Amino acid sequence: MTEWFEEWFGEEYLRLYPHRDDRDAASVVALIRRHVAVRGRRVLDLACGPGRHARHLLDAGASVVGFDLSPALLARARHAVGPRLPLVRGDMRALPFAPASFDVVANLFTSFGYFTDDDEHRRVLRGVAEVLAPGGAFVIDYFNAGHVRATLVAHEEREVGHRRVAMERRLSPDGRFVIKEIRMMDDGRSFLERVRLFAADELEDMLRDAGLGVRDRFGDYDGGAPGNGSPRAILFAERP
Repeated sequence: MTEWFEEWFGEEYLRLYPHRDDRDAASVVALIRRHVAVRGRRVLDLACGPGRHARHLLDAGASVVGFDLSPALLARARHAVGPRLPLVRGDMRALPFAPASFDVVANLFTSFGYFTDDDEHRRVLRGVAEVLAPGGAFVIDYFNAGHVRATLVAHEEREVGHRRVAMERRLSPDGRFVIKEIRMMDDGRSFLERVRLFAADELEDMLRDAGLGVRDRFGDYDGGAPGNGSPRAILFAERP
């Protein structure tokens, strides 16, 4: 059975979201640089998408590898960043890297929480811990689940290029997932996003179980304190 993220993060996604905010990418990389040394370090951009974070990390002097499942997003990263960014295609649940290959792993812009079974999420984090060198850092930038629940917009329509798109958002019956259906109004095609609503405490517990200790938490890209009203849950963890 094909997973939703295998269908969605392709050419249609790129047509609907051609210019994700580069300022956000620059801001979160600046936050990382204030708390983690990246110059000259081996960095894995886990779920790198079109490469906007990887480009800023490279500009900061890091040695970066981009990793993603989507051929379309990897092609866009190759076009945007060029040959200085090695790219690897694969599933984050089975990282194809040797133990201790990286000094830093970054998982940014809510590129986590895609699986139905939380054991799969734990599997991802165990893999991250394995590919990190001792003393290495893991940075996860996730949406703040409480903020998502409080600000959920149930229905939205927008023009994207010459196309009209409708978006329906809802919580799953058990409240554990936020679900977004994207419908193309010209031809009736639809796509689904389903992302797990992990609270920051839940993320920290899973990181701890994977052998990673959280040392910093932030609620936005400016380094603001986390809280119910903050838009992000950004955790910095270390492998002992």
